[in-house]
Amino acid sequence: WLVIAVGLVRAYLAKGSYHSLYYSIEKPLKFFQTGALLEILHCALGIVPSSVVLTAFQVMSRVFLTWAVTHSVKEVQTEDSVLLFVVAWTITEIIRYSFYTFSLLNHLPYLIKWARYTLFIVLYPMGVSGELLTIYAALPFVRQSGLYSISLPNKYNFSFDYYTFLILVMISYIPIFPQLYFHMLHQRRKVLSHNEEHKKSE
Repeated sequence: WLVIAVGLVRAYLAKGSYHSLYYSIEKPLKFFQTGALLEILHCALGIVPSSVVLTAFQVMSRVFLTWAVTHSVKEVQTEDSVLLFVVAWTITEIIRYSFYTFSLLNHLPYLIKWARYTLFIVLYPMGVSGELLTIYAALPFVRQSGLYSISLPNKYNFSFDYYTFLILVMISYIPIFPQLYFHMLHQRRKVLSHNEEHKKSE
C-alpha cells in the first residue's frame, strides 16, 4: 500500500492534477487488493481474531469494486470518485498494517494506535462515498452495454440483470455500513479509553 501511495504522489507531481491518477496505480491496486482475500482465510483459520463475516464483507466489497466495477467499466476509471476510495483505502491500510506490524513487535507507538482508531471516522465515509459514486457512475454504461447480464430465452432458463444487481449492492450499504461504522466507534471507545485509564494508573 505504500507503493500505491508513492505512485499516487509521483503521478500527481508529474501531472500537476489529481484527475485520472487511477491509471498510475491500477496494477498494484489490483494485486494488493486481490491479495487481501487471504485475510478472510486468516480469520477463518483463527490466525487473526477478527470477525470472519465483517472481514469478508469489507474485503469482498473492495475486490468487487476493483474488478467487477472499476476494471470492467472502463468509462468510470477517470471519475474522481475512484480516486476518493483509492486514497481512503490506501491511508487506511497503511495505518492498519503498521498497527499489526508494531503490535507483533510488541512496540506499538500510541500515535499509530490513535490513528488506527480515529482516522476511520473520516476515511470510512470517504471510502464508502467513493465506492457508491463509482457504482452510480457505472450504471448507465452497464445498462447500455448489457455487461454481465443474461437474458431469456436461453438453455438454462435463467436471467440475470447486472444493472439491477448493482443497484441492490448500493442499497445493501444502507444497513451494513452503519453496523461496521458503529462497531469501529465501539472499538475506539474500548481501546482508547482503556489506554487512558492505564496512563492514569501509572
